[in-house]
Amino acid sequence: MVNFSELFKASNHLCKFSPDGKYVASGVQYRLVIRDVSTLQILQLFTCLDQIQHIEWSSDSLFIFCAMYKRGIVQVWSLEQPEWHCKIDEGSAGLVASSWSPDGRHILNTTEFHLRITVWSLCTKSVSYIKYPKACQQGLAFTKDGRYLALVERRDCKDYVSLFVCSDWQLLRHFEIDTQDAAGIDWAPNGCVLAVWDSCLEYKVLLFSLDGRLLSTYSAYEWSLGVKSLTWSPSSQFLAIGSYDGKVRILNHVTWAKIAEFDHPVHVTDPKTVVYKEVEKTPAVDLEKLTFPPSKRMASTLFSRKTKYEVFQAPIPLHHVKPATDRANPRIGIAMLAFSSDNSFLAT
Repeated sequence: MVNFSELFKASNHLCKFSPDGKYVASGVQYRLVIRDVSTLQILQLFTCLDQIQHIEWSSDSLFIFCAMYKRGIVQVWSLEQPEWHCKIDEGSAGLVASSWSPDGRHILNTTEFHLRITVWSLCTKSVSYIKYPKACQQGLAFTKDGRYLALVERRDCKDYVSLFVCSDWQLLRHFEIDTQDAAGIDWAPNGCVLAVWDSCLEYKVLLFSLDGRLLSTYSAYEWSLGVKSLTWSPSSQFLAIGSYDGKVRILNHVTWAKIAEFDHPVHVTDPKTVVYKEVEKTPAVDLEKLTFPPSKRMASTLFSRKTKYEVFQAPIPLHHVKPATDRANPRIGIAMLAFSSDNSFLAT
């Protein structure tokens, strides 16, 4: 059964759990509300300078920032020391994106027109600049241990990748990549291989080592929409690529060849497949005992609903929306991929 709490206000879907799972933050216009997850009681209430457009927790759940892109300002708040706060103002450069570094002590701000990325240190108050970031789907990626940052750059109509050391933000490697219009990058969990994929107009995945050597290039087909999503298995042994043709292809980490291919069917026909369906249930009310106006307890029973999951047997048609192929960015292909923690299962 699934139980629901009372409703709480939030603006622009600004609601995020802390990484340690102890707190939940919500933005209501220019106010930031921090609640305890177990009791939902308000622990802290912070007031920002303008309407909040983005909130994000630090990796250790000790800090949270609120970004106000229209004013080019980021405000940082501390849960351990509520009286401490930090204000970052990008000024005339503007602000279009903000994110934490893995150590939770640096904030990366991307200026308007992607002219540069500014790295602000909360500990030393130092500032570092990274030029030529490319505006793409996933233009920067950190290794899992937080030691290195990979960034896609665009210079002279060519794509490049720069690797930075996160301890001092110094450039480690810089190399050109053979893409028409790189769409994103992603590190393997072990931090040894970097995957780069091209735009949807060309199916191409490039794999690089930490020193910038090209390990392999993979292309499933030509003259059709290409890669839409990509993810690594937790062990770094498999790379799953979701394509616009509705298929998932799995590459191995030894030869980088395809070892499996799965369809994404609209109808589930395999009898071995387990399908769960959520079912809502309204508790039955004895009309003979119903009084008007109903008591507070009776009113809560009338309008309460409980949900449960039932197992359905194949064949089962899945709900889907027919894409409009005559419009830009049609809703086709594999948009999401996720491995289980033990590498045994893949959800699409």
